Amino acid sequence: MQRSMFIAATGMEAQRLNIDVVSNNLANVNTNGYKKSRADFQELLYHGIQSAGAASASGTEVPTGIQVGLGVKPAAVQKLFQQGDFVSTGNNLDMTIEGKGFFQVTTPEGNTAYTRAGSFKLDSSGNLVNSDGYQMEPAITIPEDATSITITPDGTVSVLQSGSSTPTDVGQMQLAQFVNAGGLEAIGKNLYLPSGSSGTATTGSPGSGGLGTINQGFLELSNVNVVEEMVNMIVSQRAYEMNSKVVQTSDEMLSMANNIKR
Repeated sequence: MQRSMFIAATGMEAQRLNIDVVSNNLANVNTNGYKKSRADFQELLYHGIQSAGAASASGTEVPTGIQVGLGVKPAAVQKLFQQGDFVSTGNNLDMTIEGKGFFQVTTPEGNTAYTRAGSFKLDSSGNLVNSDGYQMEPAITIPEDATSITITPDGTVSVLQSGSSTPTDVGQMQLAQFVNAGGLEAIGKNLYLPSGSSGTATTGSPGSGGLGTINQGFLELSNVNVVEEMVNMIVSQRAYEMNSKVVQTSDEMLSMANNIKR
């Protein structure tokens, strides 16, 4: 009976983590480029009371044996990189990646970080930067006298300058992809860093080498499905409640055992 309490406690702790993951997904339902997370769980060790195939008293073999599980543990919290819906903004510096790939930005520490959020802006020098001022990599600078900006699906950035009728190319965007995008380390601010399990970044022009293409004037929304997350929340809540009932039932059984003498 004491063992059942500890088993149920692992279930309650697992569901607490699951609720944390669901709540973060729901909190970021309107975060551009956000990718939802999913908690994965594994069963714990088993206590073997009788092995399958052991000889029985009648000289035959036990067909199944007796094993009692000892609970559950978190195995992973995985990012799911399915494409989110697109929304038209009409802003020339808003971009989405249709397909695989990540935009690259340079952090203040000099590291290259990766993002699916394509809400870019211009800084005081005309450089393309994200909302935190991190410069796009490779750097692209828009001339001060540019009257319009065009970004083609293959990532070519061209501008029409004042007094000119011919567009001028000012840069070529590069996207990055990973063998295991799920292994990227999320550091907040819609940014990811490579890890040992993600592999190193492979870069290239949009539309080449399996990379997606660029859509100008659109943003990629979060890929969180609100209804699905609400269902997950209800299921986790009920699972937590059932595990708490196991603790309560085990306590009542122990109480009965303590009162046998009376």
